[in-house]
Amino acid sequence: MEKLIIKQMVDDKGYFGEYGGCFVPEVLEKPLMEIKEAYYKLKDDKDFQEELAYLYKHYIGRPSPIFFAQNLTNKVGGAKIYFKREDLNHTGAHKINHSIGEALVAKKMGKTKLIAETGAGQHGVALATAAALVGLECEIHMGEVDIEKEKPNVLKMKILGAKIVSVSDGMKTLKEAVDSAFMAYLKDPETQFYAIGSVVGPHPFPQMVRDFQSIVGKEAREQFLEMEGSLPDNIVACVGGGSNSIGLFSGFLNDEEVKIYGVEPAGKSLNYGEHAATLTLGTPGMIHGFKCYCLTDENNDPAKVYSVASGLDYPGVGPEHCYLKDIKRVKYEYATDKEAIDAFFELSRTEGILPALESAHAIAFAIKLAKANSSDKTILINLSGRGDKDMDFVLNTYGKEYGIS
Repeated sequence: MEKLIIKQMVDDKGYFGEYGGCFVPEVLEKPLMEIKEAYYKLKDDKDFQEELAYLYKHYIGRPSPIFFAQNLTNKVGGAKIYFKREDLNHTGAHKINHSIGEALVAKKMGKTKLIAETGAGQHGVALATAAALVGLECEIHMGEVDIEKEKPNVLKMKILGAKIVSVSDGMKTLKEAVDSAFMAYLKDPETQFYAIGSVVGPHPFPQMVRDFQSIVGKEAREQFLEMEGSLPDNIVACVGGGSNSIGLFSGFLNDEEVKIYGVEPAGKSLNYGEHAATLTLGTPGMIHGFKCYCLTDENNDPAKVYSVASGLDYPGVGPEHCYLKDIKRVKYEYATDKEAIDAFFELSRTEGILPALESAHAIAFAIKLAKANSSDKTILINLSGRGDKDMDFVLNTYGKEYGIS
């Protein structure tokens, strides 16, 4: 296997191997180049990094802890299960890591407004929070289906002062929210900053979001070594666009003894329109200004996708994930809706932790992985968000099935 050096994985044009790049309308070429130049300057700027580190520690609450799930380990049997507790961050998920970073970049560039898409609402809440902190306007585009499913996060965004744009096109979910946000950004790229919510989109966003999320992997590596005296045998994270997973993976890519698993949503089935397992069933293509594995229909347009987890139903995926799949450094698996819901209740009732439905996909696969491994092996899962946002939907849809009337 090729030896990986993180800083060399993306070239100056934004390619991870053959994936990535910047394919945008001419009107966006200059604004995106300005964002790239500003970010490249700031990421090596001592004052910027000190400000970011201060906010990570004193505002977000980093480092997030690692927790050994003794009860779940005993119940499942096999390998020992650990969680990187990103759900304990301010705003309840990993999304605040890059939202704070993007908001600071925008502020340094003199922008006055942040604009973004959101699926499950975690990025929307995090960005609205960051906007309030640094004093910028905030506009969040969200599909009608997700607005209905994720009401708690919608209310949080409104309280934080964000404007919510309801998107009624197509499937009314994440892909359409991205389309809508891009169109709004096109109208005024001079004063607005499009703060993309994952490691997707045109260069420099996949690299920039990855860099901000790499704090997760850096912390996890040091913490696990301190706790166990060794690295984890396996690490696991869910993959939609792929920000939480690439954040964790980045700390272990050079450690060939650590097996890495990304878990996609298999939804109701692997039939067309009933899943969002992009790396499992997709083929290389173009979406939202970059090249990646895509799910497409018979006309080679983005396919209809679905997941019980609103933050995972996207027909593309981050270009770095595509590269890691091709070189076989990461193995991409999947979990169904049913497996994710089972995992949601299992962790809640065994450890007293309500996971986000996105994170529950990783937990579902990790439970199967634990059973297949011996008790001297370890599994570290990125618990990327908490499930408060999902409670109404889960109880209304699955409550009776799990004994809640």
